[in-house]
Amino acid sequence: MGKIIAIANQKGGVGKTTTSINLAASLGVLEKKVLLIDADPQANATSGIGIDVESVEIGTYQLLEHSSSAREAILKTETPNLDVIPAHIDLVAIEIELVDKEAREYMLKKALLEIKEDYDYILIDCAPSLGLLTLNALTAADSVIIPIQCEYFALEGLGKLLNTIKSVQKIHNPELDIEGLLLTMYDSRLRLSNQVVEEVQKHFNDMVFETIIQRNVKLSEAPSFGENIINYDAASKGATNYLSLAKEIINKNP
Repeated sequence: MGKIIAIANQKGGVGKTTTSINLAASLGVLEKKVLLIDADPQANATSGIGIDVESVEIGTYQLLEHSSSAREAILKTETPNLDVIPAHIDLVAIEIELVDKEAREYMLKKALLEIKEDYDYILIDCAPSLGLLTLNALTAADSVIIPIQCEYFALEGLGKLLNTIKSVQKIHNPELDIEGLLLTMYDSRLRLSNQVVEEVQKHFNDMVFETIIQRNVKLSEAPSFGENIINYDAASKGATNYLSLAKEIINKNP
């Protein structure tokens, strides 16, 4: 039985796409069969994994409007055990197109039913908003990872996201669980980074992953080469962090 994990935070720049790409690659390297779904119109997960966004003919847009099946939308990647359903800028129109459709929050959930058993993990890279795209991802998901950057406004907006998750649990997806809060962009030299870690761990306790993603130049460079961190520099701190996170998730979901 595959597990669907949404990676969500309505704030931009917190490491959602970096986490989606590198966690997916790390799980693949650890011999889990993984599908990464790009549900962000910016399509950064698509380009960051080495796919030319302009060449995408079938992707998340067609999946959500049910004009193509999930199997038709899947592309192989060069990373072991990792497939992707890509995005294109046309995804920006989907919120308007779905708005008057019946059961519009369930479009992604329905589309993934036929392939859920084919994978150990399906990761969904969400858009930086709490709109219909993110709502579809949370309705389809079994759990959600919330990346939080170790910076001044780290907890700003987190309450709003947690309220959205609660309302999704109540109305659309009672099985939705919080997989964990993931601290990202950590710099041990900065007092502020350490304060944020302490504050998040104190407030959220067991909900916080033990793995902390450190600020790492190689992590920032890798997407510009269309590479995940494992392929780009397997010896880097970023690769070590994401492999550690992948092991933590596998241990939680034996």
